[in-house]
Amino acid sequence: MDKLDWAVLIATQVLIIAYGVWKTRKQSKNLQGYLLSDRDMNWFTIGLSIMATQASAITFLSTPGQAFGNGMGFVQFYFGLPIAMVILSITAVPIYHKLNVYTAYEYLENRFDLKTRSLGAGLFLTQRGLAAGLSIYAPAIILSTVLGWNIYYLIVIIGLIVIAYTVFGGTKAVSQTQKQQMLVILIGMVAAGYILVSLLPKEVSVTDALSVAGAVGRLEVINLEFDVNNRYNVWSGIIGGLFLALSYFGTDQSQVQRYLTGKSIAQTRIGLLMNGMVKIPMQFLILLVGIFLFAFYQFYQPPIFFNKVKKEKFVQENTLKANELTELETQYTQNFEEKKQVIFEFLEAKKEAESKNIELDTVYASQIRKYNAQNDTLRNQATAIINQIDKEDKLEAKRLSNNDLDYAFINFVLDYLPIGLIGLLVSVMLSAAMSSASSELNALGSTTVIDIYKRSIAKEKSDEHYVKASKGFTAFWGIYAIFFAMLATQLDNLIQAVNILGSLFYGTILGIFLVAFYIKKVKSNAVFYAALVSESLILFHYIFLKETFEIGFLWYNLIGCMMVIILGLVFEMLLKKETK
Repeated sequence: MDKLDWAVLIATQVLIIAYGVWKTRKQSKNLQGYLLSDRDMNWFTIGLSIMATQASAITFLSTPGQAFGNGMGFVQFYFGLPIAMVILSITAVPIYHKLNVYTAYEYLENRFDLKTRSLGAGLFLTQRGLAAGLSIYAPAIILSTVLGWNIYYLIVIIGLIVIAYTVFGGTKAVSQTQKQQMLVILIGMVAAGYILVSLLPKEVSVTDALSVAGAVGRLEVINLEFDVNNRYNVWSGIIGGLFLALSYFGTDQSQVQRYLTGKSIAQTRIGLLMNGMVKIPMQFLILLVGIFLFAFYQFYQPPIFFNKVKKEKFVQENTLKANELTELETQYTQNFEEKKQVIFEFLEAKKEAESKNIELDTVYASQIRKYNAQNDTLRNQATAIINQIDKEDKLEAKRLSNNDLDYAFINFVLDYLPIGLIGLLVSVMLSAAMSSASSELNALGSTTVIDIYKRSIAKEKSDEHYVKASKGFTAFWGIYAIFFAMLATQLDNLIQAVNILGSLFYGTILGIFLVAFYIKKVKSNAVFYAALVSESLILFHYIFLKETFEIGFLWYNLIGCMMVIILGLVFEMLLKKETK
């Protein structure tokens, strides 16, 4: 990056953090002030805070890569979210406000007992602690690409900065800074989309670029086919996505804590509904940036391997293998030039067909698809060489090639954006990382101190003691997240990894809460055992059976939830018979 880029990056981050410090300079030092910002937030701050908590660096780093590699279908993942916002506004919000709770899991003890509360909190801590690691790993990808530094060193540095920022400011600092972070994020993404379009060849219009993407299936937004093996279709999005959103926004403390800060039930409801209205359009636009990135790289050759730092290190350390990689790159370039020629022929034929009002010959789309498939094969082979994978292990090479797409957008930013704007886009991703990771660590610290430490370990202490304990637990979870982030280099596309991780736990958690809200005859022991069995079966399938009996991960949310409800009813009947 240029000096101006560094100036833009540092200035935006310093100003955002300084604003957060200034806004929280008078916050009360008691537990409610530190954890819930004295419950004084308006709907706009709540709505932006909810959105910013979701919009981690993974969203802006990995989502364009997801669209680049697989198209617009990922947006279906969010189709159930607006419905979930309405349901939660009607049901969960008034319950949480009426009980005046610090965490969602306090309600479980009121309804059931301490062990069920502890189980719910434990499931959240396990899942969200791992997810916080992914939130720290994503900006480490950015800076390792920008600076060429070792990604493990950067994970530690970024993790420590986020820990310090979160421990110092508490919930109020997190919520206040997220407003400015969202502003920087929106400006940066709009600027990136504009630059992508403006850099297309002069003879290629926006509609031409979209036509090329559409010809190879990248613009297929809606898939009506009902297939449990398919991760993204309308049914998995509306049904599985609904249950995931209900669990995430209704039972995940990183989100619940955002709207427990609301001044009133009305303010909280409007904040949630704002998120429901804005989220799908926002994700659609971010995916569209990825589509334009795909279209751009149809006219300008992309690298065969996007992670430049890793590739350069490989070339330096493996001279003989590097020659093999060079041969692949030669084929890759030749294939690209041939494909580019076909694309221009396709666009010319398209204009002629439109002028004569006749149907376009589908042979062009078939040829472009064929060339893209060949490109993918060559990318997979290059990935296998760079990662020292056995040539026979094609699935592993393909998986790591998908992982490399996380670097596609940042690669474009560094290679093609003008000076100054590069710094802004890097700042966008760091802002997203800070907003999401700080919310997660803040929620992890709150849940640990309220649901575990204060309830079961140190029951009669002062508010000052619990505030200090909350800071200590926040730091602990930050270190936990750093260690998991170091393992995240082995994962597939990050945006999918986050949602898979959530889906493994959210169904069970949601099932517990739905039983608590609506099925009064099911008591504590029955729901506790049902949750244990449900979570065990979900994890067993994912770890041992997913290759032989595949299920799209969004369906885990529905399956886990329904198992808790059904098994809860069954166990309640069995336990009643025993007592008789």
